[in-house]
Parts: sequence; structure tokens; C-alpha cells
Amino acid sequence: MKGLGAIMIDVSGLVLTEKEKNQLVKPNVGGVILFSRNFANIHQLETLIQSIRLVNQNLLIAVDHEGGRVQRFKQGFTHLPAMAKLGKIYDHNPDLATQQSMSCGYVLAAELLAVGVDFSFTPVLDLDYGTSSVIADRAFHSNPDVVAKLAGSLIKGMHQAGMKCVGKHFPGHGFVATDSHLNLAIDERELDDIYQDISVFKKLVHHLDAVMLAHVVYAKVDNKPAGFSAKWIKAILREKLGFDGVIFSDDLSMQGAYFIKNIDERVQVALDSGCDMLLICNHPELVKQVIDKDLPIVGKLQSMQGHLADGYKTLLKQHRQNIQNLL
Repeated sequence: MKGLGAIMIDVSGLVLTEKEKNQLVKPNVGGVILFSRNFANIHQLETLIQSIRLVNQNLLIAVDHEGGRVQRFKQGFTHLPAMAKLGKIYDHNPDLATQQSMSCGYVLAAELLAVGVDFSFTPVLDLDYGTSSVIADRAFHSNPDVVAKLAGSLIKGMHQAGMKCVGKHFPGHGFVATDSHLNLAIDERELDDIYQDISVFKKLVHHLDAVMLAHVVYAKVDNKPAGFSAKWIKAILREKLGFDGVIFSDDLSMQGAYFIKNIDERVQVALDSGCDMLLICNHPELVKQVIDKDLPIVGKLQSMQGHLADGYKTLLKQHRQNIQNLL
């Protein structure tokens, strides 16, 4: 496999429709993101994933599976805590919190890999400023050093299980109160004030396999949301921080992405600005508009495939026991 298409799409239900099967073989489609509506039980999920692989074996299969309120699959999976719980433990017992964070990462990754999911869009690296309802307890902590330590441990566990990680939402979504799913979020801080958010990504830059951009306008830095900004992606993330992994847009159907009204232009600007893969979810009419466009095939995307570690069952049992009191 030399490369993958630059678009990641969703599917509508528990089984693939004929229309979806036809879409999944299009050259521009490189991945599928699954949601709660795609999950009834583990057997059904495995069957759905197998059917996706039968249509196109090269596709990446991903999910938002962070723990807490953002965990798409529940029955039969370990119910992971919101990451803020680990931050609270860290304040009293840093060693225990880092051990438990690593165990959460291992359990998260091993359980998903075992059913055929390649990776989760996690960890959340945003800081908890106490102002963002959409981030809130998804964040580990308000202190960037603590976030970096706990997220680093979570990533270590994910990597040991065989899963790649995606740090989000660069350069930081925790300060603005606006939910970018619903409206255009604007962060009015100066770049120097945003630096503590960026510092988490900087500390972890050599451990992150991928980064997801925020649909936030940082008005004192650029007049475009970060996911459409070559300044944020190429000049800061790539050149200044030295990140060389995969870059994902956040969902281009979110209201924060409607900064650019036309989906064709939205896709082109995101790609030109430096994104490698673009998510288009919950709006099949938008996918239809761009699925046959002349878009790039991206070689580095294949690096995001998951490979479940040998002997994972024994370690999975141990790590589950390590986080038992969190659940």
C-alpha cells in the first residue's frame, strides 16, 4: 500500500449500505470514523469492521474513545474515566496517577485493536481553564506540565498495546468558552499567552504520531481557524515545533469549519494549509460533493495502522486491575 485517500468519512448504522460500500472504494476515501450509532455489541462491531475491510482492506478505522463522556463503545468495553480524574489523583499522588494513566492507555488501545479499530483520536492535550464546556473534564489538568506527564503515560500505554495516538486539539481548545461544534470559536489571546497550551504539544512532539487541529480562530495570530491556517500548521507545528507525524483536520462539517462556506474550498484550503487527512462526518451530502475531486494520495497515513501486541491478554488483565478503583 503506497498511500491512502485524504478523506475520512462515517457510516450510517450497524451495517454498511450499498451506497457506503461504493463510497469506500473511492480513491479519495482513506478511512472510516465510527460513532455510537455504529455499535450495538462487540460481535456486531467486529462484523461491521470485517465488512469494511472486505470492501477495502487498506482503510484506516478510527473512533473517538477517550473515556468519560466521550467513549463511543460501552457494553463489553472497560468504562474508562474522564481524564480529569487522573489529574485530581496526580495532585495527591503523582506516581499513582502516571501508572494509572499508562494503564488507561493500554486498556483503551488493546480493547479497540482486538475488535479491529486502528486508533482512537486521543489523548486530549487541551488545558482546563474552567471555561470550556466542550473540553471540561476531558482535559487532564490546568497545568501544562501535568497534562504532558499524564498524557505521555497514556501514550506509552497505547504504544505498548500497538496503537498510534492523536494529540488534540492543536494549539489548544481549552480557553475559549464557545463549542466549535456549534459556533465559530475565537480566542483573543496573544501568542505569548497561548504558549502554555502549545507547550504541551512541544513536550510530547517526539511521542505523538498524529495531531488534530482545533476549529478555533486565534485572532492575534491568524484570522483563520487553525485547521485552515498554514501559519499554525506549517510555520508553528511543523517548522517551529518540529512535528513530522500525521495532521488531521477536525470534522469539516462542524460549525466552526463554516468559516469557509463551500465544502470544496474548505477541503482545498485545509489540504493546502498542511492537513494530511480531513474528517467529514454526519453530512453525507458534503461527502458526495468532494468524493470524486482530484485530491492527493498521502503516503504517511498508512503509519496510523494498528498492530495489536503479542501476549496482550495477560497485560490487559493486569492493567484493568490497576485502574479498577477509577471505574
